[in-house]
Amino acid sequence: MRRPSYGVQVAGEVEEDFGLTAIRNVGGRCDAARMTRSTQLENTKLVMIATSQYQVISRGQALAGGVTESALRHRLRPGGSWQRLLPGVFLAVTGTPTGEQRNVAALLYAGSNSTLTGVAALRLWGVRAPQTSMIDVLIPAARRRKSTGLVRVHPTTRMPGQALTAGPLRYAPLARAVADTARGLTDLSDVRALVAAVVQQSKCTPGQLATELENGPTQGSALLRAAIGDVRTGVRSSPEADLADLLSHAKLPVPQFNPRLYIGDDFIASPDAWWQRAGVAAEVDSSEYHLSPEDHERTLARDARMRAYGINVLHFTPRQIRTQPAQVMAILKVALADAESRPPLPIRARPAHHGSPQLGRTETPVSAR
Repeated sequence: MRRPSYGVQVAGEVEEDFGLTAIRNVGGRCDAARMTRSTQLENTKLVMIATSQYQVISRGQALAGGVTESALRHRLRPGGSWQRLLPGVFLAVTGTPTGEQRNVAALLYAGSNSTLTGVAALRLWGVRAPQTSMIDVLIPAARRRKSTGLVRVHPTTRMPGQALTAGPLRYAPLARAVADTARGLTDLSDVRALVAAVVQQSKCTPGQLATELENGPTQGSALLRAAIGDVRTGVRSSPEADLADLLSHAKLPVPQFNPRLYIGDDFIASPDAWWQRAGVAAEVDSSEYHLSPEDHERTLARDARMRAYGINVLHFTPRQIRTQPAQVMAILKVALADAESRPPLPIRARPAHHGSPQLGRTETPVSAR
């Protein structure tokens, strides 16, 4: 039986397929099972470029690799083996492009030394990011390139000096990615959640975020400035920041956020909020913002230890703080008023440590005596 040809018939001749026309996207990966040995060996350089770029290739790369204009048009025809992702950028496989392929396409469109930032960079850092279909890319200020399709270009005089790489992807340092994302958000709670997440997970320090804030543009930075201010007071999550806002509006005493409590030199626990004179602690119960079920279990263990030392522990959910503020304030007012009739507890509080946000959570506690 005659072996089928993977060539492309153009103007009466067979155009070379360079080993790229028989590939298809399967489950987010490329499937080359249908490629014959001969087609895999043709034009090794072009195949290597396409493979290293997740089968995304620019027009210049394709032409330099020997693909003729007519062959390129044939591949890009409706139902053809290639598809156009962006002006001058193609996917050399069929099927839906993956997130990685979209990111590579954005960088190829933006040009050399362009860098992913915003949500695309956050995801490469392993940070939960707001949902968006757009890909933000930094380009040198002198370069002329317009936003188009899925790409939003940001000309800047502050190109990252040390962009990180993951295969063909270049992405911004985390503080820059957080700041660029925050400037595009309109809800303070979303910015707080983002800032608190990277600090709580020890991926970025408040100082690094503050430096990026001061070095970057002022426009659009108000919410980021507020969120960084929250973190520097000890607040580690968006619900805790909501509680702080609620306390401020109700004109209740301001607590310490996430302090480390001690009896002598022995560590007890680190509650979300602490009123020293009253001996009252508040915990914002949320498995989402305490990262895992194991963290939630540790929250319950802290509760038991604090109660053993006479601390009045109050629990609120993020939903209660948002939707039942009057009830939350009423409970706090009663607890703080009741404390006036008893002597202060012999407990010492140390402020949250900004350089190591998790320190108070991970120290070994003393057993209640």
